[in-house]
Amino acid sequence: MARNIVITGANRGIGLALTKSFLDLGDNVYAACRQPSQALVDSQAKVIDGVDVTTEQGLAALASALTSVKIDILICNAGILRDENLSNFNINTITEQFDVNALAPLQVVHALESKLEAGSKIAMITSRMGSIADNSSGGRFGYRMSKAALNIASVSLAKDLASRNIAVGIYHPGYVQTDMVNHGGDISAAECAQRLTKLMNDLTMAESGVFRHSNGEKLPW
Repeated sequence: MARNIVITGANRGIGLALTKSFLDLGDNVYAACRQPSQALVDSQAKVIDGVDVTTEQGLAALASALTSVKIDILICNAGILRDENLSNFNINTITEQFDVNALAPLQVVHALESKLEAGSKIAMITSRMGSIADNSSGGRFGYRMSKAALNIASVSLAKDLASRNIAVGIYHPGYVQTDMVNHGGDISAAECAQRLTKLMNDLTMAESGVFRHSNGEKLPW
């Protein structure tokens, strides 16, 4: 039976690759984005455009488009990467990353909570750059801080939703060849999506709230 998969930030990169991966499995994919790419339009996903996950209007549009949909897997993928350090400090880009990377995923879950039932799953696409123990190079204040905030929010969600039998997966995709890193990664978006799809399909309540690399490795906080 086809499942209902909702993906934010689905117009390109990892989000687009995840869209194609779940479509290949025969699932119904609701692909949310601000503006669809031609590749997303051609994918046969059910595109929900005009969705800026940082705004009340965008969240309302997403919820409205999914009024009659029971969500099997909700994938919060939308994210941005900026670069600042003490020598190149920019509070605006730090705040921007918090809004998109940390607050928006939590607001998406809140907006769609009524569409999640026992057995539903939530997948948070985060980064090992949000790991305190793994930080060996410093810098990237906004990105690191926002992803660390997303990680702790995801653990709280896992605990809060446990009684409803809703599992939360927390995933570092790897260093992926996308526009975000000028295609300098070491794995393709398609390979990343295949890895993540398997992890999400295999996710159980026993694994809820666990931080994993897309290759399956458990990551430190």
